[in-house]
Amino acid sequence: MEIKALLRELELRPQKELGQNFLVDLRVVGRILAAAEVGPEDTVLEIGSGLGTLTKALAERAKRVVAVEVDRQLVAILRQQLEAFPNTEIVLGDILALDIAKLLQEKCMRRGPRYKVVANIPYYITSAVLRHLLETSIRPQVIVLMVQKEVAQRIAAKPGQMSLLTVSVQFYGQPSIVARVPARSFYPVPKVDSAIVRIDPYGQLPLKADDIAPFFDVVRAGFAQRRKQLRNALAHGLALPMEFIAQALAIAGIEGQRRAQTLSVSEWVTLYRALTSMTN
Repeated sequence: MEIKALLRELELRPQKELGQNFLVDLRVVGRILAAAEVGPEDTVLEIGSGLGTLTKALAERAKRVVAVEVDRQLVAILRQQLEAFPNTEIVLGDILALDIAKLLQEKCMRRGPRYKVVANIPYYITSAVLRHLLETSIRPQVIVLMVQKEVAQRIAAKPGQMSLLTVSVQFYGQPSIVARVPARSFYPVPKVDSAIVRIDPYGQLPLKADDIAPFFDVVRAGFAQRRKQLRNALAHGLALPMEFIAQALAIAGIEGQRRAQTLSVSEWVTLYRALTSMTN
């Protein structure tokens, strides 16, 4: 049934406070499935199932689907709509409050923590959801999500246009923009276009677990004052002497006059290691 007609039949209205914009273009569903390369051996965690348009398509292709939806009314509808698919479990909850490892291990991960993520989430929680997915103890094989077009461009940015979000994603994996999705592909029609982004998490991170939090302290200090030269931003943000920062930058082979947005993730890692070597 067409989305608008289904909403009328169920006497439901999209909830603006939950950022509900339902995908109505089935061609976009196909692009998402292709981007995630969903196959018969896959376990898929879907976030933001809505009315189940994408959930049903996943259920038809994957071995197992765990679909998380925060709206209690929609969960009841989803369970009815997908009752013919025993490989699909509908979970009522806020993904940010759920332990992903526990959720998947208990519900569908008997043979090991291998899964893919597909998400059509409210744009205002994109950064938080990404952080939650990438920092979990069992990172997914691949993440495919719908985001605002401008956010997609920030996630996939190159040195010169980097941001804290860019580094926060690219530290954990390689992002790519799969396709632009026009606003008319949703109901209600949002004010901005969207994009499908695929992130391939790395098997091994460039730093040990204990170093990740202090690494991002350095990165945040660099981006806190984007217009300042890196040496000034770091000295201020880390509360360290300018001479100390200058020496660390020299060890890392990075010019102090550069700005945070010009550094690649590997340069940030090199700089962090230089700072650490001087304090040990």
